[in-house]
Amino acid sequence: MTRYDHSLPPSYFDERYAADPDPWQFETSDYERAKYAATLDALPRARYATALEVGCSIGVLTEALARRCDALASLDLAERALARARDRCRDLSHVRFELAQVPGQWPDGTFDLILLSEVVYYLDADDVARLVDRVRGCLRPGGDVVLVHWTGDTHYPLTGDEAAELFIAGAGDQLLVHDRIRSDKYRLDVLVDRERLS
Repeated sequence: MTRYDHSLPPSYFDERYAADPDPWQFETSDYERAKYAATLDALPRARYATALEVGCSIGVLTEALARRCDALASLDLAERALARARDRCRDLSHVRFELAQVPGQWPDGTFDLILLSEVVYYLDADDVARLVDRVRGCLRPGGDVVLVHWTGDTHYPLTGDEAAELFIAGAGDQLLVHDRIRSDKYRLDVLVDRERLS
């Protein structure tokens, strides 16, 4: 399988959502359901004042995460996906959606939780470094960052392990690994602000 050598462009995702409104089976997959439950269980706090979800897709995890947040900003780079996410979360007035291609585009504000679920491996190493800078610049003191990535073979620029390890290494002077969960199909890394552990 030939891997992409640069960050995947919006057209990659636009084509997939044009062909299938749920191309990764977020609504129906047992894998996704179990992974979402593990992600929510791994959050270090019961509730967050402000959270950022990067790569919300059609909003399945967004809807569940919103129950744990006073305010939630959710990003995606595919308008078709965002339209479905907005519809799914239409009754959740504390959730806002933005069309953005990270790391070049980023929302305003600061956050005490940043969730990067199945997204970092779509970036190349240079963009992961820029993503780390973005996260560091808007994470509130004492905040949490959660990374979740499938660990199987892909044609993405990075594997799930490469993506997670690059991010963790880049953020290591500010964030420490607080918890790590590994299943046979994905890894989940919970990072916390060093100040919180000192």
